[in-house]
Amino acid sequence: MINKIENNVKTPIAQIIFAHGAGADMHHDFMVQITALLNQANINVLRFNFPYMDRRAETGKRYPPDRMPKLLDCYRDVITELHNRKHANAALPLFIGGKSMGSRVAATLAGQDDISALITGVFCLGYPFHPAKKLEKLRLEPLQLTQKPVFIVQGERDSLGSQLEIVDYKLSLLCQCVFLADGDHSLKPRVKSGFTHQQHIESAVQAIVAFILEKTILEKTILEEITLEKANLEKTNHA
Repeated sequence: MINKIENNVKTPIAQIIFAHGAGADMHHDFMVQITALLNQANINVLRFNFPYMDRRAETGKRYPPDRMPKLLDCYRDVITELHNRKHANAALPLFIGGKSMGSRVAATLAGQDDISALITGVFCLGYPFHPAKKLEKLRLEPLQLTQKPVFIVQGERDSLGSQLEIVDYKLSLLCQCVFLADGDHSLKPRVKSGFTHQQHIESAVQAIVAFILEKTILEKTILEEITLEKANLEKTNHA
């Protein structure tokens, strides 16, 4: 059974599934802060733990992250369970994403036909473009094969993909990346930058909310146009 937490609001405009990074679980302060700010923007948030993180909590041993296939299966199960559940907010547009490793898993799923049909977009907080100090081992494939819009919030000096590195990467036109001044992999800037970590966390959420609003409105407009076109076609056929 997957360990989950749902933070819902009274009048939601969207539903998010938010996955943790490799080193900290869904209870980490970063995850909690992002969730609270998204709730303030009237967005429902579902957080969950990947299996290895629950094993850590049960045994006290620091297990490494599961292999990507197991991470994908876990995230897929969370998405399909939420989609199949009968609840009042079932029609909300669904966005998936995460912090670092969690965002990579989400972006990978967005390239698969069945999952991409269920979601509106993906958000990434500190996408791990490569392992630390291993710039040659790029993880670009999810961002090249995605079938849905991907919004990336990255620290300018992120050790897993800095602004100077990313500008030369060949990504899908569906990908958009914004950079936070002097931010590291956790979006944290140095004191000399004049910014605070809290400011960057708030800026990140504001940018994600704007992305969600833009894609939600676009999807609604497209659906309305399709419905109108079908109605006009039916009228023509019955004329």
